Amino acid sequence: MNASGRVLTAAATSPSVSTRVNASGLLLVLAALVLAVFLLLPMGALLGHSVLDAQGNWSFQRFHDVLTAPGMADATWNTFWVALAVTAITVPLAFLYAYAIQRSCMPFKGLWRMLGLSPLLGPSLVGAIAFIQWFGTQGLLKSWLGDTSVYGPLGIIMATVFASFPHALMVLIVALATADGRLFEAADALGASRWRKFVTVTLPAAKYGLISAGMLVFAYSVSEFGIPKVIGGNFKVLAVEIYVQTVGQQNLGHGAVVALMLLVPVMFAYVVDRQVQRRQQASMTARAVPYQPKRDVLRDSLLTLFTATVAFAMLAVLGMAMYTSVITFWPYNLAPTLGHYTYGLADAGVGNAYLNSLWIALLTALLGTPFIFVTAYLLDKTGQPNSPLRSAIQAMASLPMGVPGLVLGIGYILFFNHPDNPLGALYRTFAIMVIVNVVHYYSACHLTALTALKSLDREFEAVSASLKVSRLVTFFRVTLPVCLPAVLEISRYLFINAMTTVSALVFLYSPDTLPAAVSILNLDEAGELGPAAAMATLIILTTAVFSLLHAGLTHLLLRRHQAWRTASR
Repeated sequence: MNASGRVLTAAATSPSVSTRVNASGLLLVLAALVLAVFLLLPMGALLGHSVLDAQGNWSFQRFHDVLTAPGMADATWNTFWVALAVTAITVPLAFLYAYAIQRSCMPFKGLWRMLGLSPLLGPSLVGAIAFIQWFGTQGLLKSWLGDTSVYGPLGIIMATVFASFPHALMVLIVALATADGRLFEAADALGASRWRKFVTVTLPAAKYGLISAGMLVFAYSVSEFGIPKVIGGNFKVLAVEIYVQTVGQQNLGHGAVVALMLLVPVMFAYVVDRQVQRRQQASMTARAVPYQPKRDVLRDSLLTLFTATVAFAMLAVLGMAMYTSVITFWPYNLAPTLGHYTYGLADAGVGNAYLNSLWIALLTALLGTPFIFVTAYLLDKTGQPNSPLRSAIQAMASLPMGVPGLVLGIGYILFFNHPDNPLGALYRTFAIMVIVNVVHYYSACHLTALTALKSLDREFEAVSASLKVSRLVTFFRVTLPVCLPAVLEISRYLFINAMTTVSALVFLYSPDTLPAAVSILNLDEAGELGPAAAMATLIILTTAVFSLLHAGLTHLLLRRHQAWRTASR
């Protein structure tokens, strides 16, 4: 018997193992209950409200009423073709941008990457506000559009491309991060042209990343609510129809049906992406040679020009939103002022909205991070990996990735606002807003945690068990320090998304819990574009400052707890 076998045998015969297993099983049951109550039951309430009439009998009358309603067919078609247009524009742009970062020798790659991801710092409404100022009725560049109005599909497409670009970029940067240099050497030896190498080597290796990015952008475009609400004009899409049915007409039944209609294309995109990931194979084998791009003046110059153009466009959008927040009255009085900040934060009574969002984002990060990481730890490091309980939790952990925020919000209304629900007291509280944020962004964080945990050998737990070291001590002294980068990234991800999201919270707030991103929507509806831009700027500055502080804290913590990675041997 080898050393690892003896360790495992000792662990199995340890009298404390059963206690550890029971404790782990209990925690997993609690995690499963939490996910079931705050994810499955709201989605079940949504489905039930769609197929049951007022008397509780099975009926598809609501589907008939919605599908035959005037304008619903147009809203469905508009949602579909706009999402396709956004995908067709965004994915090639993001791919070329990622290619420039990963496969060229252009200077300042870190800067270009940061600028490409900058739209993540603010809510999606930022792009809509900026494009109104650039191309709207009084826009600075209105003449560029001729007789075409920005209020409609054109504005929606432009603003959604801006908002979805960094999401596609992140996927494609990872897809292009690794390549086998031997393939390029073979292509050079065969005299293949630059285009031939791109088509036969680069694209096949990145095809899964391209498909995943396309599905991600498509799902984002279908479920986006804030952009078409602000800049869409009379152009109907499903996301806005959900809001109109639920808030405008107070018809939750029809809102639930439209939500299910919105769920179909998003789930389709999610299923396609999952199938693609299952077929994906490693692009780097043990014998692979890492690809190092060679300097090419013409290629690097063209890619630098392209990257700088896209980055400049990103800055122009963000800059216009910030500029709008500090001018008196666009475009007639461009004198600088802080009046929009004083009005928006004091006179208009939305100053508390910023503090509410800050509070919600902090609680989401502080409470969501340990829950997600500990649940992932229990799934990966304890018990039988193929047990029904673990399979159920894994399924529930993946489900939020395919559920738009609007759909989740409708489900929460129907479930938590029910008079017979003992948890009804949570409705319209800070607690429910923190919970919905954690659930909404659970999947990405869960996958991040699992990726980090799977890098740890199970022998750590086996050795600790044989030495009668508690699992808790091993967790805090070994597992957590090693996985610290992933934990910190999860906390940053939750904070920024909780600070900027609109769709998941638009149905759940009260006057006392109004979040900042939703207040931007309300100010825009009231025609107060300047104060709306001021609030958006505050959110951008907050997430930027948080990211800088987070980076500094990450550096300090990793220096202390992961010095072994760089220690000399």
